[in-house]
Amino acid sequence: MKIVAGNSNRPLAEAIAAYLNLSLCKASIRRFSDMECFVEIDENVRGEDVFVIQSTSYPANDNLMELLVCIDALRRGSARRITAVMPYFGYARQDRKSGPRTPISAKLVANLITEAGANRVLTLDLHAGQIQGFFDIPTDNLFTAPVFLRDIKKLYDTDNLIMVSPDVGGVLRARAVAKHLDVDLAIIDKRREHAGVSEVMHIIGEVAGRECIVVDDIVDSAGTLCNAAVALMDAGAKSVSAYISHGVLSGGAVSRVPSSPIQNLVTTDSILGTEAVRVSHNIRQLTIAPLIGEAMARISEEKSVSSLFDYSAA
Repeated sequence: MKIVAGNSNRPLAEAIAAYLNLSLCKASIRRFSDMECFVEIDENVRGEDVFVIQSTSYPANDNLMELLVCIDALRRGSARRITAVMPYFGYARQDRKSGPRTPISAKLVANLITEAGANRVLTLDLHAGQIQGFFDIPTDNLFTAPVFLRDIKKLYDTDNLIMVSPDVGGVLRARAVAKHLDVDLAIIDKRREHAGVSEVMHIIGEVAGRECIVVDDIVDSAGTLCNAAVALMDAGAKSVSAYISHGVLSGGAVSRVPSSPIQNLVTTDSILGTEAVRVSHNIRQLTIAPLIGEAMARISEEKSVSSLFDYSAA
């Protein structure tokens, strides 16, 4: 078993390697003067089970291309099996035709990864579960819920807690967490006029006097999340926090969150946090290194990964 780390999130790759008591495979990943990507694997990988760890986060296109070139280099180096480990799967939000003459880019990316030579994909909290079906190779979609549940149980009294889905599309995710904690569920009904802008309409559920936790998979501009927090506080909520799987946090998101009613925003380290994220007083990251590391170990040893999907393990 060998682990190749891309440049998108090297600290996470190092943490995963430490969990597995392995060293990262020696590789040279660099850019030519025109930003063309070049990869050279500096160790023998013939017949090896190789895992390439690379989130396709910002800059998404560069990191995606880096992943594809890494996979091709390993395939031509005669690796026995190549698993693309993508803690954050970019382009996942483009999982359907949103209008006439628009692409399904999530499917295109799945095709690119498969054609590059990956034999398997390991990812985390896909934006939509059906994206697994876009791949023609085995794909494991891990859940962050057990990681979040352990943190919530440690910090909150569940007697006054309520889980909140920021939109109708996230109800299944929020309901699963609420069911495990045996707490109520609220749903925010919003109307999105165009991409990146949302308007909260009304709240389904009783949030007055309750500690609200918003559960979602991606926080990008944080506009939806901040609007949701304002609406919840206006409805009488005692406090608002959020547990989001992937902290994209683009543009002015990091400055927008502290100025909102959000008490705490908790994400995973699937995307490398910027310096602004690291110094923010109300944004923190939970590591997913043990979760991904354990999945990688079981895949390499041909063992079942089913128990990693069990919320009761939290």
